[in-house]
Amino acid sequence: METNKVLHFVPSEAPPSGMSKNGYFFQEMEQREVEQEEGCEAREEGQDSPIGCGDDIHLYDNQISPGPDADDSGCVLLNTSRRYVKLMNFEEEIRAHRDLDGFLGRATILLDETAASLDDVLKRMLHHVGQDSNSSEPSCNFEEVMSLLFTDAGAQEVNDKSQSFVFFDDVHLLSETIQGVTATATGIQYQQSWLCILCNVKYLQRRHVCISRLERPQNWGENCCEVRYVILILAPLKMKSTKTAMELGRTFATLFSDISFRQKLLETKTQVEFKEALVFQMHQLRATNQPPTVLGKEETDPRSHKPLQCKDFLKAGRGIYEDFRRRLPFYPSDFTDGIVGSNKTLLKYMTTAIFLYIAILLPAIAFGSLNDESTRGEIDVRKTIIGQSIGGVIYSLFAGSPLVIPLTTAPLAIFISVIRGICDDYNLDFPAFYACIGLWNCLFLILAGIFNVSLLMKLFKRSTEEVIALFISIAFVVDAVKGTFKIFYRYYQAPTLANSSAGAFPAAAAAATATANLLRANGSQEAAAAFAASALPASVIQCTRERPVLCLLLMLGTLWMGYTLYQFKRSPFLHAKVREVLSDCALPISVLLFSFIGSYVFSDIELPVFKVHDRPVFRVAPFERLSAMNVVSAMGLGFLLALLIFIDQNIVVSLTNAPENRLLKGTAYHWDLMLSGLINILMSVMGLPWMHAAFPHSTLHVRQLAFVEQRVEGGHLYETIVQVKETRLTSLTANIFIGVSVLLLPLPLQWIPKPVLYGLFLYIALTSIDGNQMCDRMALLLKEQTSYPPTHYIRKVPQRKIHFFTFLQMMQLLILCTFGMYPIPYMKMIFPLLMVMLIPIRNNVLPHIIEAKYLDIMDAQHM
Repeated sequence: METNKVLHFVPSEAPPSGMSKNGYFFQEMEQREVEQEEGCEAREEGQDSPIGCGDDIHLYDNQISPGPDADDSGCVLLNTSRRYVKLMNFEEEIRAHRDLDGFLGRATILLDETAASLDDVLKRMLHHVGQDSNSSEPSCNFEEVMSLLFTDAGAQEVNDKSQSFVFFDDVHLLSETIQGVTATATGIQYQQSWLCILCNVKYLQRRHVCISRLERPQNWGENCCEVRYVILILAPLKMKSTKTAMELGRTFATLFSDISFRQKLLETKTQVEFKEALVFQMHQLRATNQPPTVLGKEETDPRSHKPLQCKDFLKAGRGIYEDFRRRLPFYPSDFTDGIVGSNKTLLKYMTTAIFLYIAILLPAIAFGSLNDESTRGEIDVRKTIIGQSIGGVIYSLFAGSPLVIPLTTAPLAIFISVIRGICDDYNLDFPAFYACIGLWNCLFLILAGIFNVSLLMKLFKRSTEEVIALFISIAFVVDAVKGTFKIFYRYYQAPTLANSSAGAFPAAAAAATATANLLRANGSQEAAAAFAASALPASVIQCTRERPVLCLLLMLGTLWMGYTLYQFKRSPFLHAKVREVLSDCALPISVLLFSFIGSYVFSDIELPVFKVHDRPVFRVAPFERLSAMNVVSAMGLGFLLALLIFIDQNIVVSLTNAPENRLLKGTAYHWDLMLSGLINILMSVMGLPWMHAAFPHSTLHVRQLAFVEQRVEGGHLYETIVQVKETRLTSLTANIFIGVSVLLLPLPLQWIPKPVLYGLFLYIALTSIDGNQMCDRMALLLKEQTSYPPTHYIRKVPQRKIHFFTFLQMMQLLILCTFGMYPIPYMKMIFPLLMVMLIPIRNNVLPHIIEAKYLDIMDAQHM
């Protein structure tokens, strides 16, 4: 007969108010196997099997690398099998309050423990418990307790003379533990940042609790790869049923199951603050059973699961009313969170505001330069910067989703260039026709907000949103590549004379031309080029190859430096706070550094910069120059523009408020859409560029303000967002400074070369694909199967179905890129209609090709 440990996963009832998201706890049980061989076969099979939702989940030995102080056999830690244990109900179970109050009276708390191995950490904890004057146990030998914490059945005993404890040669397993498991729609995930260890000791007189917060996360085996907290529970062997080690462990395990609470404990500096956090969490769990933080999903919330009905679109103003009811109670906290109170995050706000300033200003300059070329100065860089500041400040103050960043985007710049072409073809006044199209667009957007048209977002699945998001990222890359290609096409040739410069040096030009022609006649093209370049001053030479090469290096250097610093927070170098600041300021540092290199270090090489005009900024459009027919024809273009802004605005708001971002203050789809329409009224009349919620700036803004917790699953590192500071201050500050930046035109802003702007585009595109499931599945096509990450769709969907679904998404993306980037202007006008066509393709066509259950799994949110 062999003992085999089996984990039974039992779905829980709805947890009490305030408890962690779907927390589950397990304690060990044993199952007798009749045949030893069957147990061995199950063990071998279980080692390669992913953990999924099921009736029985088998877990087995998980090895870790031995520490320097370990014996020759190394130390092996088993995350033992456990049976289901209910969360402690702080509202109903009186024992929970007494347990915590008793612990606070004689607390043993170790902050920033430096020990790395589990043995050393437990020794330190037992030592402090033994030395505590409030917990004297004269008849208990805490060195013997150390051996009781581990079970080494069947192993040979080895005496380590250098230590006071007994070690075993083969295995070294914890006897009894409690660990949290988070259940999601896509499977289960172990909460790897904490571990609760239980021990019943015969000679103890009363119960003891010791909590240790480690200075750095420690890897103690699979499902314990990022342990930051260790809770040690010691209890006498014979106790009342409500006072056992298991019951006391339930109390503290319930507290630590909340990921936000664990983040708050990391911010405490002293034991007093640590105790206050525990008391506050206890009061949170004691609160009445109501939906946590966010108001319930109203019938006009696009994220609710209520089926879409035609009558929902006839309730005029209902969606905006519910948006206000949902968001207004949190409006004061949008300005005070992180500023007032003990949990201040001023440094994070400062770095985020600097990041936003650079991330918004430089695209505004780039798209303003593009609009300047396409409209021949009607919409230039100065107008784009001022429009961005005005619209950004209004949106920051009044939007229901303050983390969303409004911006003029590449599709809007393409749309503006098409309008300019139409005005040239039909001899129309551009400012008036532009304003008329914009006003029609605003009318459609305001009506869409009033009649709850944003409810159509229920039809958008995650895969559809990711296709459009990836198209926007590709558009950034295409803009950067096209700009660099133009520089090479213009300058990367044999040196030639500028037309206006040859007359300044007639003799030298004549001699150089004659000698160059003679060398060419002899078949030496390179010698002719070199002579022409050296015989005349540099100011006369129009095409020199060092210019495009330097531009390429500046673009790639900006990308490399920015992305390296962005990933620096995952490195082991420097202090954690320094790594976080460097990561948050990655973009500003790279832009400033390579702008300095291009404009100062290589000042003798002239680089392309954007143009600045001295024209009046605010000028009301002359509507009297349009006929009635012109106004009616503008309605069709206004509808297409409204369709483009409607889709982009709502998709960006949806991606920003994705469940994995853990935003708590609610959404305001309908009001935000109406606000975009109101802002664009001002933009249209004054001849400023239109704007809407921008991707990936909005999601990057969320990531900048997020606190994350790392976990390791199947050898892959994942980051889980713990908390996001939902504030208006960062975007408001950034947009105010962008308005002030008008005073920096033309210098020093012209010191930022265009290649640095192109490097910024590449950086934004590269960082935006983090978390894009479509990109992850595209990468699977290039990986061997043994290196596939243990994601939910890998576990539940056949491999061929995954690759086929990815291929179909790539075909949709290819069609979008073809129509959105094809050089024929009028093809780009129907691009918004193609984005709408993705909805019936996903909802009506794909279920006939791939089973609906597999589509739903691949579209599920993986939190």
